[in-house]
Amino acid sequence: MHPVELQPGLWRWTAPHPAWQPGAVTDSPNDWPRDVGCVLYEADDALVFIDPLVPDDPAFWDWADARCGRRRVVVLTTIAFHRRSRDVLVGRYKASGSRAKRNMPRGVESLPICGAGETMFWLHKHRALVPGDRIIGAANQRLRPCPESWLQYLPGALTVTDLRELLRPLLDLPIESVLVSHGEPVLSGGHAALARALA
Repeated sequence: MHPVELQPGLWRWTAPHPAWQPGAVTDSPNDWPRDVGCVLYEADDALVFIDPLVPDDPAFWDWADARCGRRRVVVLTTIAFHRRSRDVLVGRYKASGSRAKRNMPRGVESLPICGAGETMFWLHKHRALVPGDRIIGAANQRLRPCPESWLQYLPGALTVTDLRELLRPLLDLPIESVLVSHGEPVLSGGHAALARALA
């Protein structure tokens, strides 16, 4: 579960989610891999955690403390279910937890997906998209929209077809990587992978 530096200043790690249960029915609300992905971005003016889940490993704190130093720390959450270790990090580093556009560190853009209950984040420097639940990893470096069952709690009976339409404006971005929370990330060719997922 040790963090991996994907590009200079862009890190990803995984940690086992404590609410995960084996044997979930395929595409049910509980059907997701045990290990979930988390991102750390070293912006010019802040250290940015996105959907962090702290693993049960003291070495994680050594790594995180070394990265933070005296820098401003921001903890961003894509979706309510991904609060995970947010409050722990906010407390430890006196971090900000606001997703308001005016509070975004340089190089980070919040992308609310209106009607889908999620805010994604765009990291300009690395051309990286960080979604929460609405885009997930699939086999062979592919992406897919989340299962329709994951949308049932939203008002308005959103379907996967509706979700694809809501996500289509993301194709205006020059996406290189998509750092998903659930499944394997796409580290290159992200735009093409997303276009296939939304076709």
